[in-house]
Amino acid sequence: MSEEVRAVIAHGKGEPVAVETIVVPDPGPGEAVVRVQACGVCHTDLDYREGRISDEFPFVLGHEAAGLVESVGAGVTDIEPGDFVILNWRAICGQCRACRKGNLQYCVNARTATQRMTLLSGQELSPAANIGAFAEKTLVAAGQCTKVDSGIEPQVAGLLGCGVMSGIGAAINTGGVSRGDSVAVIGCGGVGNAAVAGAYLAGASTIIAVDRDPRKLDMAREFGATHVVDAREVDPVAAIQRFTGGFGADVVIDAVGRPETWKQAFFARHRAGTVVLVGAPTSDMVAPEIPLVEYFSRSGALKSSMYGDCLPSRDFVTLVDLHLQGRLPLEKFVSETIGLEGVEAAFEKMQRGDVLRSVVVI
Repeated sequence: MSEEVRAVIAHGKGEPVAVETIVVPDPGPGEAVVRVQACGVCHTDLDYREGRISDEFPFVLGHEAAGLVESVGAGVTDIEPGDFVILNWRAICGQCRACRKGNLQYCVNARTATQRMTLLSGQELSPAANIGAFAEKTLVAAGQCTKVDSGIEPQVAGLLGCGVMSGIGAAINTGGVSRGDSVAVIGCGGVGNAAVAGAYLAGASTIIAVDRDPRKLDMAREFGATHVVDAREVDPVAAIQRFTGGFGADVVIDAVGRPETWKQAFFARHRAGTVVLVGAPTSDMVAPEIPLVEYFSRSGALKSSMYGDCLPSRDFVTLVDLHLQGRLPLEKFVSETIGLEGVEAAFEKMQRGDVLRSVVVI
């Protein structure tokens, strides 16, 4: 039997979201229904509301979530009702070229639910990031459910589903940060501070946090930053070079995703260092003008990091274990907990920089 549940809906570009009743169908083959317990308010959800990602309105928003499997469809064997899971938007297909080559983190054919949730009128909904978890229950592909230790609190577990995983993965998976490295992170919101935490976990000896908001720099210190740079007052490139003995950082992570911050990252790295772009640019942005000889003479690597190059089955489980061991303070990312009705206000707080993460708890 299909079920009626409450969910946060975005009906049109720039319109305030609304909490409405939607219909969640029974899971079909390869699908699962998950009772959502918590879901973080990510900037990507705002991008969906603003029409920056797709114009397939109406959307059921929310994707950074954890909860309990309620039911599964035919052929599902990896999870069962009662399992505590983190939802992901990279359910690897196992068949595309990247998967066949063993590069599962680059899967281009991630599995999603075949059926659609609907409004009471029958109008189909587009689930944000193919998840749609600002809802009491949601329908996903079973592969989007990663079973983890249920000892972790849902409001911190869900954060691994997107932003925190993106930042930690940018440092460890994409940037390859290792013991003794120097790391600079430009932009210390949720993703940037997760990159700081990732660099700390990996054993970086120097971790430089750059932002224009002193509140975020204070948080960066809590996640392991050894130096902070207020970009309103000093040139970030000069400061990063000063803190690294004039060489530049081994790894520079741009968690903002703008041409000007990417250019700063380029010139702030060591000549053989790595730049990682994890902040998401908009489609109208273009690469900054940098003389081609600079690329040639500086060597090193320029990388982008989608979802922190993560494998949910590997990384979610590991990071949950690290949290339960007291080595990864995920609770520090949670600025507030709210209900479904608080999502619109949470968007406003996020745009003002008042929070690292608001988390919807259901």
